[in-house]
Amino acid sequence: MIYFDNSATTPVWPEVLATFDQVTKQIWGNPSSLHKLGEPAWNLLEQSRRQIAQLLGVLPSEIIFTSGGSEGDNWVIKGTALAKRQFGKHIITSSVEHAAVRNAMAQLEELGFEVTYLPVDQTGRVKPADVQAALRSDTILVSIMAVNNEIGTIQPIKEIGEILQAYPRVHFMVDAVQALGKGLDDVVFSDRVDFATFSAHKFHALRGTGFVYAKQGRQLAPLINGGGQERGQRSGTENVAGFAAMARAIRLVKEKEAQSVKQEQAVRAAIFKHLQQFDHVHLFSDLTPQFASHVLCFAIEGVRGETVVHAFEDHDIYISTTSACSSKKQAEASTLAAMKVPTRLAESAVRISLGDQNTLADAVAFNQAFDQVYAGFQKIID
Repeated sequence: MIYFDNSATTPVWPEVLATFDQVTKQIWGNPSSLHKLGEPAWNLLEQSRRQIAQLLGVLPSEIIFTSGGSEGDNWVIKGTALAKRQFGKHIITSSVEHAAVRNAMAQLEELGFEVTYLPVDQTGRVKPADVQAALRSDTILVSIMAVNNEIGTIQPIKEIGEILQAYPRVHFMVDAVQALGKGLDDVVFSDRVDFATFSAHKFHALRGTGFVYAKQGRQLAPLINGGGQERGQRSGTENVAGFAAMARAIRLVKEKEAQSVKQEQAVRAAIFKHLQQFDHVHLFSDLTPQFASHVLCFAIEGVRGETVVHAFEDHDIYISTTSACSSKKQAEASTLAAMKVPTRLAESAVRISLGDQNTLADAVAFNQAFDQVYAGFQKIID
């Protein structure tokens, strides 16, 4: 089997699962309890927080545990709206954000907030000048993703941050779900970024765990109220075992990050160069530094994306139709639509998303399978 759908989810590493299993069995007290069973749970929770903060170069107090990327996106967006609504109701985002951001914005629009959706160029990138032009006196939030989940575009977060230096009251959020372990920490944690969201199952930890980086001094209204956990920001009994496992996953990811990125780049390049040879193949991703190392989006003209996915599944190779969050709905890829890619091509788009476990041998096997798949579609595409 060759698994090329790592942007949807990653396999849990054995070491990470071992940590979860050990903590679940041995440290099962509620971290809020005052007795001797609660104390080790609390200590491990805070140890995990400190480890993540150290690995990412931030303060432990700036790490807030969540259930994943969707919760994090919703919390920062709606928490900003609640906390800053007296200062304004204008928000800026891009036209290529993940559904968790888009749908949260849509809900705020129903509540009277105004959202500006910035266009993108032919590579799926926002122009910093467009951010500058969209800023108003009542703008309270700018939300731009770090890495596009459909085609892999890296957004100009640093340049946007430089613009926002002149607007200190505006929150700047980055959806960084596709960025951890991809050599992009200097982008995600640049000086002006106030909030960044992460999901653990994208880096070999367990589903249902994640965290938000929330810069010290920036305030959000909580969305989940209750017992006041996470310093009152996110109530609910903490998943100590899950967060400890997540901390271990991040440590393992960071230890091998440079080598993993280099390996992903080599695998992606081998596939990219092979696909370039075919007349009816359209490549939406590129090998330039503006694209992350692990995502490659392409289309076989005239063949629907889901048909291509199943054709590769017959070869025991697993890819996806752009975002896993929308693939079963058979919706046109929102990023490609924003890039003004014709609908017939957008409906044919598929995504390869690599992980550190993928090798050049996988690329060779994929290219051989592609030749057979392409030949099988020859009557359709000619």
